[in-house]
Amino acid sequence: MAKRAGSRPATLKASRPVKSPGEVVRSQRGSAGAATPSLDRIPPAPPGPAPEALALFERGMEALQRHAYSEASTAFQAVLMGFPGERPLLDRARVYLDLCERESRKRPVAPRTIEERITAATAALNNGDDLAAEEFARSVLGDDPKHDLAFYLLAAVFARRGATAPALEFLGKAIALSPEASTQARTDDDFTSLHDEDAFWSLTEPPILPAGSRRRRTRGER
Repeated sequence: MAKRAGSRPATLKASRPVKSPGEVVRSQRGSAGAATPSLDRIPPAPPGPAPEALALFERGMEALQRHAYSEASTAFQAVLMGFPGERPLLDRARVYLDLCERESRKRPVAPRTIEERITAATAALNNGDDLAAEEFARSVLGDDPKHDLAFYLLAAVFARRGATAPALEFLGKAIALSPEASTQARTDDDFTSLHDEDAFWSLTEPPILPAGSRRRRTRGER
């Protein structure tokens, strides 16, 4: 059928209102914000270990690196006993405490008898551990104030340190108790620092034997 002149075409009704460009941007921002929580809703990070607990733990680790297992064990036990709420730190402290206990069980038993301590002092001196040699030798003199070898070892320790006076004093005591020590001292490299001292050569001079007496043979002589 023909349209009537002057009639206006019917307009299509939109199914939903058209958004402006600004509304589209705000809508996109809102949808993105729905997936990501706002900063004020993010929970705070858990607090770190208490400074006191951390200081004890670090003290234990430092002792462990020095192989001071008893000292390290004490520090780790203090962490376990004093800070039960520090769970991550407690787990690590238990691991290192077990390590200290295992290493402590591996350590040799300390020498007890005089003979064992003299042997330990001699070994320490040969290994360059003068402090240990001195400690063992002094402990022997604490039980036997007239032990010639303990005096000799102390003389060697102080001679290696360049302490002339105490070295000569201890060597003199050793020779007084055991005159044959003088011969050993003259050829002992530990007393090289005393070779410029007249007192050393006077002290280590071979004893003069009475006329008609025979010198005692040393090992290796026929």
